[in-house]
Amino acid sequence: MSKIRNIPLFIIAAILVGIKSYIVYRFYFDLSIESIFQEIILIINAFAISAFFFFLAVWMKPKRQKRYIKYASLIMGLIIFGNLLYYRNFTDFVTIPTLFQVSNAGDLGSSVLSLFYVTDILLFLDVILIFNFANKETFLIKEFTGLFKRRLVVVSLAALALNLTLAEIERPMLFKRGFDREYLVKNVGLFAFHAYDIILTASTQSKRLFADGSEINEIEEYVDETIYKNDRVNSADLEGIADGKNIIYIAAESLQTFMIDAELNGEEITPFLNDLVDDSYYFDNFYHQTLLGKTSDHEFLLDNSLYPLPNSAVYFTHAQNEYHSLPKIIEQKGYDSYAFHANNGSFWNRNTMYETLGYDEFYDEESYEHDDENVFGWGLEDKAFFSQTVDMMKELEEPYYAKLITLTNHFPFDLPEEKATIEKFDSNSNTLNQYVQTVRYLDESIEQFFAELKQAGMYEDSIIIIMGDHYGISAYHNDATAEFLGMDEITPYDEVQLERVPLFIHIPGHDDHQVISTISGQIDFKPTMLNMLGIENENDIVFGNDLFSTDRKDFIAMRDGTVIGEDYLLTSESCYERESGELSDMENCADIQERALQELSYSDEIIYGDLFRFYDFNEGEIIEEEEE
Repeated sequence: MSKIRNIPLFIIAAILVGIKSYIVYRFYFDLSIESIFQEIILIINAFAISAFFFFLAVWMKPKRQKRYIKYASLIMGLIIFGNLLYYRNFTDFVTIPTLFQVSNAGDLGSSVLSLFYVTDILLFLDVILIFNFANKETFLIKEFTGLFKRRLVVVSLAALALNLTLAEIERPMLFKRGFDREYLVKNVGLFAFHAYDIILTASTQSKRLFADGSEINEIEEYVDETIYKNDRVNSADLEGIADGKNIIYIAAESLQTFMIDAELNGEEITPFLNDLVDDSYYFDNFYHQTLLGKTSDHEFLLDNSLYPLPNSAVYFTHAQNEYHSLPKIIEQKGYDSYAFHANNGSFWNRNTMYETLGYDEFYDEESYEHDDENVFGWGLEDKAFFSQTVDMMKELEEPYYAKLITLTNHFPFDLPEEKATIEKFDSNSNTLNQYVQTVRYLDESIEQFFAELKQAGMYEDSIIIIMGDHYGISAYHNDATAEFLGMDEITPYDEVQLERVPLFIHIPGHDDHQVISTISGQIDFKPTMLNMLGIENENDIVFGNDLFSTDRKDFIAMRDGTVIGEDYLLTSESCYERESGELSDMENCADIQERALQELSYSDEIIYGDLFRFYDFNEGEIIEEEEE
């Protein structure tokens, strides 16, 4: 018994809270642990954070030390429990921005009792034990020596450093990819996640705090002179063609343009989409403009015609901003907006951001039926997704804007052998080899969707748009990609060509179909939709043009510094002739680089400063005082 009493209470507390943290992470939160390495990281982060907090007690006098250990265990327990209740309702973790989401807080408050399980009392067993040990002085509480304190500092900081190092190995740029809170909690723990969230919120909110709306003047002048500099002249008479029709948008996960019309062993990889080229407006020089936010960045571009941020995902960091988004604008035409995606609603913070952008309803994974036959890869496979979505769309009041986001063609492109209808590519890249099969599966899924729309009588009254959301095959697989394309190597110029994603605008009953090779990108989607719906947008602040306009700005900007102009292309600090790919003098790219950087900085100002709260889009003028 005397030996037990010589164990410091702060060590016992660190162990108990560490054990509880691991148990909650592992068995209460539905975190996907896919390897032993991830399991080790989870264990280390649970104990490293616990040790860090309780080791601080050694710097205090015995009386304060006892009080600190008791209440630190209670506060940490309440934070874990609060997140657990929130997770059970929203499958997500509490963030500073979500604390200010009145609707979320209201939903949680009305169902707290239903979220509480009797067995949850056991989660406070460690707190009860620590209070009991402290009050009865079962374990050692004393003033420790300076050497002992310094050693504990080294131990706790070393544990945290080990955790962060392993987390960075498992998930490079983890904190720049803060869009996925599950990855943060899984790799650095709940308390480190909250610390990160506080820092991130403070830094972004400070920029918002000092904005006063005057910044819009210069931005508005730029948009007027660059985007709307002359009357727009359409290459096809599509103004108002979509008015009254349903708009169905399909985000084709990871689909790149080099797959369209490609063959493997003499067999078409995308036979349905190849045929659709001849029955649609098809854009073969269309670029994705996403960065860290990947699919969510593409959604942000489409709905706002603003650029994603350079080092974070807008969906995660600025979901509380004011946006003049596509769903909000088309509401004036009687359109309700819906999003369909059979993934976790919290992924990319969609359940919050969709509400901000004006979507009327989000059908996430809870809206879909899953079984052993239709779940593989990242979740519900695309054929089942489309079938179930058609059934849900039948119940929608027309006209509507429906956004459907697919899943099967997602890295690492896993497809059960019995589901594959084309051979794998044969190269040293298993990723590219499997990509061919999942692209074919996506093609078949879209073909099935078209058939089901026709069968349900929904096809003729709809305009169907299909777009690749971002690249699927990264530069890491350049050797295999070069082999697939029959090239000797992939140069930086070629890498930019591989950033192209297909865009189809399919209008049933419309005869004027063509391939359009104008340089364009995802930033152009919103102005195009507004024109097709016959909505005037002179007062809108956007950085894209109508895709069918012959009077467009002459460059497409990317967040990685790449700029594609009509004559020249800038990438990797080199200038190329756009058509031939031959190296050119950097001076030839100076103009488009300067204008692209200016445009990107204006977009960032809008987002960081939340500038649209100061702007009246109906009148096209700045609001003198912020309206709350």
